[in-house]
Amino acid sequence: MQRRTEREQKAKRTAIIGSTVGVVIVVGGIVAAVALLGGNDTGTEAATSPSSAPAETAQASAAAGPKPYDAKAGTCDYVKDSSGGQVKDVGMPPAKVATEPATKTMTLQTNLGDIVVKLDNAKAPCTTNSLEFLAGKKYYNGSKCHRLGSDKFPMLQCGDPTAKADGKNTTDGSGGPGYVLAEENLQGAQYKRGVMAMAKTSAPGSTGSQFFLVFGDIGLSPDYTPVGTITKGLDILDKVNKAGVIANMGDETGAPKQTVEIKDVTIAGKS
Repeated sequence: MQRRTEREQKAKRTAIIGSTVGVVIVVGGIVAAVALLGGNDTGTEAATSPSSAPAETAQASAAAGPKPYDAKAGTCDYVKDSSGGQVKDVGMPPAKVATEPATKTMTLQTNLGDIVVKLDNAKAPCTTNSLEFLAGKKYYNGSKCHRLGSDKFPMLQCGDPTAKADGKNTTDGSGGPGYVLAEENLQGAQYKRGVMAMAKTSAPGSTGSQFFLVFGDIGLSPDYTPVGTITKGLDILDKVNKAGVIANMGDETGAPKQTVEIKDVTIAGKS
């Protein structure tokens, strides 16, 4: 009970997959209540009920949430994240963005090799712009992917620059850039093998810096920005999955036994 209480108190901004606000996801006939922790989450353990964000926090975030991409002005809305959590402050991305080129290539240089993602800049310009901004600030450098799902929930979650990824640190998943943005590209969104999507809480407009890489098929509702497609490195994710998790938190996820450290991130040109 003590651990559960600590978990709920510390998780203000967890990206949901079955959530603490009552969303339960059935994957392959098995209930998988898993949290994909979003940026600046104050608690990020693999909680049995994934979005450990208190209802009032989610409601407040929704009320003052960022606006979606303004196609006429060509601008994005990035707003200060007031939900709390650990912040690695590197400033705010520029509001003015361009949807050309339609795609960009993001390369995650890890200790296990490169993971390359084709970013959909045309359909998710604000998210792509944010990722490019953070990459340019070396925000992700030295960070560790802190959460791994099983074959029943096949994803690896990364993007918290403060995570220890040792299976012991209760604040893993609580790190973020100090700002949030609106979700994009949700119409018909599916989370199949090879998709990269952004983590968030149950509240709209709560996307931060954390993301998840899908190495199987996950039956999630279309609430998480699908920002790109993995074109290289799925074998790395399969290897990490095979190694398993350090400790299962009761929701089929935990810190990966095989450490995945992001050495550098670059984003450029057309894919």
